[in-house]
Amino acid sequence: MLKHPTLDKLHALKLTGMAAALADQSATTDITELSFEERLGLLVDREMTERENRRMTSRLRRAGLRHTALLEDIDYRNPRGLDKGLIQSLAACQWVKEHLNVLVTGPTGVGKTWLACALAHKACREGYTAQYVRLTRLLRELTIAKGDGQYSKLLTNLAKVDVLILDDWGLMKLSAENRRDLLEVLEDRYGRRSTIATSQLPIEEWHDVIGDATLADAILDRLVHNAYKLNLRGESMRKRQTKLTSAMASE
Repeated sequence: MLKHPTLDKLHALKLTGMAAALADQSATTDITELSFEERLGLLVDREMTERENRRMTSRLRRAGLRHTALLEDIDYRNPRGLDKGLIQSLAACQWVKEHLNVLVTGPTGVGKTWLACALAHKACREGYTAQYVRLTRLLRELTIAKGDGQYSKLLTNLAKVDVLILDDWGLMKLSAENRRDLLEVLEDRYGRRSTIATSQLPIEEWHDVIGDATLADAILDRLVHNAYKLNLRGESMRKRQTKLTSAMASE
């Protein structure tokens, strides 16, 4: 490729997409058949594409999703109670735009966390931010944040995330402090952002796990009543994989 002073200037301006497109054009013999406007349009399109790709990569990195999961990879042949029409509707991310929640319940290993990550991944691809956290770890972080003066900052950061995954809801009964902290998180997000919660427990048992009746009502009011509910069922996917691996090994 011939050295082109314009390439250096584009790189200096951090227009790396345009620089790459200009280099490609310089190596294309019949590029002169295109008009100036057409060639400029190609440069701008390349720059926009690369910038959006970098932004999406950054969103996914900050999201810290437990699984690299895609809704397009869902296998509906496994009888897990998945409604294909509902999943396709959620894939449009209108629920994120409307600040609605998604609750995914079912036995261990059935794919709840994977599905939550797939929904969050799609949201990131659509330009929204996301964050994955196990609920027990988040509650510990909130307690620690009070001691080091970062509590308000942590709440503010959580309130800004477009899609927050609270994984493994209901693994332990909540303390009085846990209940207050969780209410703070959900109150900040209610009607403003979307939350995905996954749990092995049916939704009707969440009230008892939370504990205090008054706070349980307040917490669930901000989470359950404006949510899509996905109740998965069937055999653990991990067990199915183990059986498949064992069968292949025995052949």
